[in-house]
Amino acid sequence: MNKLQLLRLLRKHVKLAEKRSLAYEQNKVAKVLINYIGGAFVFAYLVFIAIIMALIANDSSSYTPYELLFGIAPFFLLADFLFRFIGQQTPVQLIKPYTLLPIPKHACVEMFIYSSVVTPNNLVWTAITVPYAIMTTLFSEGVMASLGIIVAFQLLVTINSQWYMFARTLINQSLKWWVLPLVFYALVFLSWYVKDIDAMFDLYSSLGSGFAFWHPLNYIGLALILLVFIEVNKRMQYHFTYIENSGTENTKMKNVSELRAFDRYGEVGEYLKLETKSLMRNKNLRKAFIFATVFVVLLSLVISYTDWYDSDFYAAFWVVYTYVLYGSIQLIKIMSAEGNYIDGLMIHKENIVQLLKAKYYFYSATLLLPFFLMLPTVFTGKYSLLALVSMMCFTAGPIYCLLMQMAVYNRQTTPLNTKFISKGNVENNYFQVAAELIAMFCPVAIISILKGLFSEYVTYAVLLFVGLVFIITHKWWISNIYKRFMVRRYKNMESFRATR
Repeated sequence: MNKLQLLRLLRKHVKLAEKRSLAYEQNKVAKVLINYIGGAFVFAYLVFIAIIMALIANDSSSYTPYELLFGIAPFFLLADFLFRFIGQQTPVQLIKPYTLLPIPKHACVEMFIYSSVVTPNNLVWTAITVPYAIMTTLFSEGVMASLGIIVAFQLLVTINSQWYMFARTLINQSLKWWVLPLVFYALVFLSWYVKDIDAMFDLYSSLGSGFAFWHPLNYIGLALILLVFIEVNKRMQYHFTYIENSGTENTKMKNVSELRAFDRYGEVGEYLKLETKSLMRNKNLRKAFIFATVFVVLLSLVISYTDWYDSDFYAAFWVVYTYVLYGSIQLIKIMSAEGNYIDGLMIHKENIVQLLKAKYYFYSATLLLPFFLMLPTVFTGKYSLLALVSMMCFTAGPIYCLLMQMAVYNRQTTPLNTKFISKGNVENNYFQVAAELIAMFCPVAIISILKGLFSEYVTYAVLLFVGLVFIITHKWWISNIYKRFMVRRYKNMESFRATR
């Protein structure tokens, strides 16, 4: 079997693996809504951006179409890097099923890296470059000039995919590696901080002029950068594949407090201990919690001490997002970590309802962190105290009620410690994505509608009232979730065992 045949075979296996996923059948409706309707919306949005850019380029006498595109490219590439965290996997995540087959492991890693280069996902940005090239250069400078825009930007996107793979692999190894992309993008936007955004635009637009007439050295330079990233990624994936398969990772013994403060709460207190110790002891859960905490802190500081998000829409969106973040990262996967020991939890009939209550209390308590971090905005006049309290209650109320519904539908076990290649590590649960989108955007829509009809005071008073109603009645709707979970318990338990 040559490498081309192996590449085709592995791509076929990846597609079949998605269809064999336990979440595939249950998520068909959500998949249609997100993949097709959502994809069509994103495509239309990107084409709209391309049209706006083309109109600006055609009216501009200072910048050529190449220069305008490359001047904005850093923002596009940053967005591309962040969005890849949603769906792009590293080769180490995919290779375990092939480690026992008579196939060279290096060849498998290489083929997965090559497939990440030629994947259709890298063509998303052609929704901007193709319409932009047609409207700005095709009729004035010809086909070759138009292809120059498309090919040059596509090379940048492909390099960005390999840069993502490099950074994501290190981040999966340790959260400390988040420093790498932060430093990198700080340097990319350095001229903006030092001078202004016009200086940054001029810097990168000058690079775009080199692709105006198919300068071969410029394209060769981009191709060489791509080849260097591919080679570096090969060696990195070889290394971490060996470590993951050989189990050579060092472990350290830790002393964990008995958390006796929770004893007063009885059985719910025991599950609060379990939740706390799980976050302290298990790598995947701890990393996700630390990531959410760091993001909440950084976002709160930016909102509190800058004027970047002072418009009405962004003010509403980011205050919602700050509170919802813990739930969208942790609570959305409720029961997935417990899938590792679900059989033990099911020994006593009422265990699950107590566990659900403990999780609700724990993540409701975490909302105090963004509340206290956002208090400076009250003193600066960006938000009122009523707005912060009402959003905290609204999040603990209907939003957490929505996210905790996933306890009924989550059926894939989340590995507690293995980082890359455990079965079920990458979920295909479109209901989770739908719930996250609703949790993030519906409150913003509600706030906007209410503000259009009533005053700001009435708007947040309504949110506070609704939130308090859900908080007061939490035992009722948690009990409802428990009853529906028990109806599906055998089906869910079978799936949890299969995805361990």
